[in-house]
This record gives sequence, structure tokens and C-alpha cells, in this order.
Amino acid sequence: MRVFRGIPARAETPIALTIGNFDGVHLGHRAMITRLSDAARARGLPGAVMTFEPQPQEFFAPDQAPARLTSLREKLELLRECGVASVYVCRFDFAFAQLTADDFVTRVLRDGLAVKWLLVGDDFRFGARRAGDLAHLRSIAPLAGFEVEAMASVVVAGARVSSTAIRYCLEMGDLEIARRLLGRPYAISGRVVDGDKIGARIGYPTANVQLKRLKAPLSGIFVVEVEGLSSLPLPGVASLGVRPTVKERGRPTLEVHLFDFNERIYGRRITVNFLQKLRDEQKFTDLNTLTEQIRRDADMARRFFHRRAAKA
Repeated sequence: MRVFRGIPARAETPIALTIGNFDGVHLGHRAMITRLSDAARARGLPGAVMTFEPQPQEFFAPDQAPARLTSLREKLELLRECGVASVYVCRFDFAFAQLTADDFVTRVLRDGLAVKWLLVGDDFRFGARRAGDLAHLRSIAPLAGFEVEAMASVVVAGARVSSTAIRYCLEMGDLEIARRLLGRPYAISGRVVDGDKIGARIGYPTANVQLKRLKAPLSGIFVVEVEGLSSLPLPGVASLGVRPTVKERGRPTLEVHLFDFNERIYGRRITVNFLQKLRDEQKFTDLNTLTEQIRRDADMARRFFHRRAAKA
């Protein structure tokens, strides 16, 4: 997959395009990518995805922006797995935010990308102050030389699939509904970095996974599986939170204890799949009380895997 940072001044070849944040690359996004591939193939055009960095909400109100489901790297990896051939990562800055709706169509879509077929969501807004909508896009597209198609919302179990809905499920600890909307377990990927070794001192060594985000969309203690260390996912239990027992005003940290595993994995990049929430994060009176609770958490996680194996 080719990744382009920014939009060229003049396109080299016409394309079919879809636009969006694609946060989480959920079932709705995957349906858009499938439709893009079909339309591009039918028209003999290369297909491409356009996304934004930072996401618009992060640019306008960074303190109020929702937690990301995926970092940019995670998003690009998921798009590659979906078969996307090209991604344009558009830098969302002050200059871009000031583009009028008409300038966005002419300068970005027509001149910069030579779009001949465009797929957007039915709630798509664009241009300064979100002034452009689907009706305006359809009215101006013929003048810019491209077709427009709107993608209807994807509905799963009566719920509209959206990044917002998935964030709500994760916040509420409903990982099963989040999995249905994503089409896979919710996961966080990152490099294993050196930690403070508290887990090892109390008998539960952990892999400290780098979180390249200001805030995570979920917190608590979880049953997890880890990919990237073996041919099969490895079972474990994870804590994602600020660790109130050992830190004052700590930053969000993802720590994973893998069962029956003692290899050194510093520097390795792993993917943590969240399978079930066990409990919220708590502050304990001392490390002995925390250690006893971790033992109970690990026992519950092991029972989860035993039950799953018995059903297989």
C-alpha cells in the first residue's frame, strides 16, 4: 500500500476515491472500501482513500476531542489489510480548515487528485465551517468532472455502525457489541517499552505497551489475547488506566501479563485484543492487597479461556 503525505498540486492519473476519518476501520468503513473497489474496477480506475491527520475535532478542540479508536499507524495497517492500494493522509491545519467547499472540490478533488468517482457517507460535510453537504457536492461535481455516490449507513443488530457508537460500547465495557460493530475484537497495537518493574516484583511481570495517544477509549482490567509474539495469540490479563495504587496523577498505561510466558520482549511491537472486561480500575490500600486482586483477575481470565476452549 502506498501512503502519500499531503495532496499534490496536480494529479498524475485519475482515481476513484472515498473520504473519511476511518477511525477504527469498522464494518461501515469496510463496506465503503468494498464499494470503492467495485466501482474503481468497473471504471478501470485505481482506488484510493483520503483521511486526515490530525482528525478535524482534534484540530479545532483538542481537549474535547473524543478518544481515538486507532492511531494513524493502526489505521493504515487496517486499511492495508482491507486491500486499499493508496492512502492520501491530508494534513488538517489552519490553511486546510479555511478552504471553502468549492475550493476543496476544485483544488483538492479535481486538481490535486483528479477524482472521477467519489464515495462519501450520507452525512458528509466539507469545507470551511462544514458549509458543504451532500446536496452541494452533487451540484458541483459535474462541473469538476466526477460522479458522486453516497453510502448508506451500515446497521448491525439494529444499531448504526459508527465510531461514536463503538466508543460508547468501549466506555461502558460492552466489548461484545463493540466487536460486532468493528467486525473484530477491539485492539491496541504498540511497542513494548521498559516499565517500573512493579509487576515483576510482586510476581506478575507485565509487558508495558506504548500508548501513542492522549487518551484511550476504554479503561479497566481485561481478558486479552496478544498477537505478534508467537504463531498463535497468547492469553493474558491486562490493565489499562492510570494505576492509582502506585502512581499519583499517572498517565494512561497499558500493561499486559501473559500466562506461562517469560521471554524478554522489549522493543517488540504487539497487538493486544480486548476480549472481556473484568472490572473497573481501583485504588488499593497497599501492594499486598493489589497483588491479591491481580491473582483473582488472572484466575478469572484463565477460566474465560478454559470455558472458551471447552466450547470449541
